[in-house]
Amino acid sequence: MFKKILIANRGEIALRIIRTCKEMGIRTVAVYSTADKESLHVRFADEAVCIGPPSSTDSYLSIPKIMAAVEITNADAVHPGYGFLAENADFAEVCGEYDIKFIGPKPDQIRKMGDKITAKETMIQAGVPVVPGSEGLLKDVKEGKKIAKQIKYPIILKATAGGGGKGMRVVWSEDEFESQWNMARNEAKASFGNDGIYIEKFIEEPRHIEFQIIGDQFGKVIHLSERDCSIQRRHQKLVEECPSPFMTDELRERMGQAAIRAGECINYEGVGTVEFLVDKHREFYFMEMNTRIQVEHPVTEEVIDHDLIKEQIKVAAGMPLTGDNRYPTMHAIECRINAEDVYRDFRPSPGKIQSFHSAKGHGVRVDTHVYAGYSVPPYYDSMIAKLICRAQTREECITKMSRALDEFIVEGIKTTVPFHQMLMKDEGFRNGNFHTGFLNEFDMGEEG
Repeated sequence: MFKKILIANRGEIALRIIRTCKEMGIRTVAVYSTADKESLHVRFADEAVCIGPPSSTDSYLSIPKIMAAVEITNADAVHPGYGFLAENADFAEVCGEYDIKFIGPKPDQIRKMGDKITAKETMIQAGVPVVPGSEGLLKDVKEGKKIAKQIKYPIILKATAGGGGKGMRVVWSEDEFESQWNMARNEAKASFGNDGIYIEKFIEEPRHIEFQIIGDQFGKVIHLSERDCSIQRRHQKLVEECPSPFMTDELRERMGQAAIRAGECINYEGVGTVEFLVDKHREFYFMEMNTRIQVEHPVTEEVIDHDLIKEQIKVAAGMPLTGDNRYPTMHAIECRINAEDVYRDFRPSPGKIQSFHSAKGHGVRVDTHVYAGYSVPPYYDSMIAKLICRAQTREECITKMSRALDEFIVEGIKTTVPFHQMLMKDEGFRNGNFHTGFLNEFDMGEEG
């Protein structure tokens, strides 16, 4: 087992990893930018190293600075968390060159799944259903229009290096194809330095359902059931739950086996998530694979009573998986609490938190790195906490979440708590009648 792990991340996920490491008897190293010197992950790690100014490029995305911190602290492993360098194959490769264990998949596995065209081709070979579309990157507008005509509108243009909804455009007719093509390419170039675009059939009113998988170093891959991530805004998830209210036992079995095949075909090592779009007829299609721990991993932990970070570390240390696929025994919902003003188009709301009271009670979990007096910096993702509730049934879980949200108090900045309070009372959500476009018609009303 590792003696010391450096966490190449910040905020709640860094603190989450530190907690598991402490329980496993592993020493920890936090890295932080000058903007994060008062963050709890810095306070609770055994050691902490400042790696630069607030800009991510000069701190959390700087491989030389992080490797320097590894060297001066004699860490023997690096946990990348999610975001930043978590899916950076070059970073994983550098760690290997210096005999430092990257707690995650191997560089070639990250590369295969990181490029969406390669990932799609790999899934086709593995017999995993994929959305109809181009076989590779589009050469030009003419080729794009030809394929769109074959698979029929509406279609969606996607950046091959994309993520977070960047470089994506839905096209409803040939008349608007060229303008949407230009916007998708420009956004992809600005966001990822890569303007490669491919085309897929646009699945109307889809559910976004993902499967958690984990693979060891001996070729064994299991799934830990699904999460429904359909409540999202501009392709950014806001609420996740397990089990999905749309799921059947038969569909779970089919999707779970497809997720396992996806992992087995690349000899996947570590935790990962296979994401699918599911149409109203319960036909599912591979969307992408995230080769890291995800923001919403606590949802799975709560319904299978298992520490995924611990499993991730054990697999990285060369320990074999024990047991088989795991299925939900309870219901769990996670609400992402972001520093955003929901009455002003979810505008970021950084600043100093004057008072902070997190929800408590049976079956209530809060993962956060903030506290009263903490200043939320404007430089990073706006998420400040995750509120997770667990209960015997979905109805009980929604009721518990509604109560917990009423108890969740943050003063000094705006948060997404009011949105979640309204969502828990929405009839469509309560009935499980929603899809990825659900929030397009959601009216927040006026601020009370």
